[in-house]
Amino acid sequence: MSSNKQPSIRAALDLPMQLGECPIWHAAEATIYWVDIPGKAVHSLTPASGAHRSWPMPSEPGAIAFCESGGLLVALRGGLSLLDTGNGRLMPLADAPYDTGKQRFNDGRCDAAGRLWVGTIHEPRDRPGATLYRVEHGALHDVELPATVSNGLAFSPDNRTIYRSDTTSHTIFAYDFDLGSGKLNAASGRVLRSFSTDRNNNYGGRPDGAAVDVEGAYWCAMMEGGRLLRLSPTGEILREITLPARCPTMLAFGGPELRTLYVTTASANRSAEELKQYPLSGCLLTLEVDVAGLPEPAYKL
Repeated sequence: MSSNKQPSIRAALDLPMQLGECPIWHAAEATIYWVDIPGKAVHSLTPASGAHRSWPMPSEPGAIAFCESGGLLVALRGGLSLLDTGNGRLMPLADAPYDTGKQRFNDGRCDAAGRLWVGTIHEPRDRPGATLYRVEHGALHDVELPATVSNGLAFSPDNRTIYRSDTTSHTIFAYDFDLGSGKLNAASGRVLRSFSTDRNNNYGGRPDGAAVDVEGAYWCAMMEGGRLLRLSPTGEILREITLPARCPTMLAFGGPELRTLYVTTASANRSAEELKQYPLSGCLLTLEVDVAGLPEPAYKL
């Protein structure tokens, strides 16, 4: 059972990103990887040595995944590419299946069978023009789940449920999932939890990136809420952690026992007053938790 005690939180890397996103822990390398979307770069940090690396990208990286054969799969605005983290070479894999002037890839994660699930963001934010894609062996398949900002992808420990949020509607959804076939049952979609959209009354932020722990709880970063929430599989709030940044974007379980949380945050388009109040905005934050997370699966080419 997770403790409700407020943990000690610090910057793992005191280098503000514009919009840090998609942290993933590479257990064999004992290294955390993440992206800065408008900064157009992929970053990594090896906590034991403090070694920080970065790779510039030709367009905004919305999500990354480890490749079983090594390196990273990067979901860029312009399409999917493979990054050789040794020499920095980027090899195109698939073109973007959308109008890159209005959309880009956003949040994503691999399932236990090695498929990448990656959503998009409809940047005008005037309608649910985004969707969710399943990537298998380099091919993109539209799952046809409309959203305005697809986010919060995560899988239950038994691989029977896939979670996904639409940040614009402040809602987290759950769907039945079959790992063997890679099929998501859209008709089974149910609301895990919805949050207030009234910024003047009881506003606690909107759901962004997420991860699931070994007990099946869904951890969600609340953008503009300055907090992390741990939700039960039926949507009850089990724990709330206040952060020293108002705009957390996503989290990853890392460390030798997967009990260290790494949280990406944003500093872009924030007021001077907010940045003064939250000086760690944009930094990669770290804290310890009682319940371990799930290992990050790799993409199978």
